[in-house]
Amino acid sequence: MDKHSHYPNYDVMDEKLAWDKHTQSIVTARLIREHGYEFFNPIEAEIARSICALLIDDHRADIIQYMVCHADEALHQSLGEGQRKPGIPKAQVLVREGLQALDRTAMLLYVQRFFQLESDTQKNMLTELSEGRLSHMELWNNVPQKAFFQKMLTFSIEAYYSHPIVWSEMGYGGPAYPRGYIRTAIGQIDPWEAKNEDDTAKI
Repeated sequence: MDKHSHYPNYDVMDEKLAWDKHTQSIVTARLIREHGYEFFNPIEAEIARSICALLIDDHRADIIQYMVCHADEALHQSLGEGQRKPGIPKAQVLVREGLQALDRTAMLLYVQRFFQLESDTQKNMLTELSEGRLSHMELWNNVPQKAFFQKMLTFSIEAYYSHPIVWSEMGYGGPAYPRGYIRTAIGQIDPWEAKNEDDTAKI
């Protein structure tokens, strides 16, 4: 994706000393790329990596790695789900069997693993998956295709929009606690918030 940020020189991590220690540790950990996996095996992690990059249309390795780690941690911790429709397997079963079914479908159609396919082919498969019409339905008997797609989309969005690099590009100043906001009128920003450099250039 061709990205343009209104805040090219803003780095939310410059403000980390204003956060409490617990918040600092949580946000800083999102920048650490090297993590082992607790739920995914190596093949599942590669499939998940391809899915996340395509769903978000961003292929930056550090960000995609965090997205995969976020999903891995959530599935490993198994903290429960706020809601789950009747007939939908638990998240751990849905994702693991979904990744396996997607990979087997790719092998039958193209004699390659999903993560080895060309990007356009992967996109076509994910589009069909999102509509519940990906071929070789016999591989998906226990995995509702739309539910699996939605779960991977949810994981991807949760992680992507909580990554500090993306925060900086959006101009999001990070957690306001315990500092809080002072200037709250429309159009006002606090000194520590990002300033739209496109608007500045017009002045």
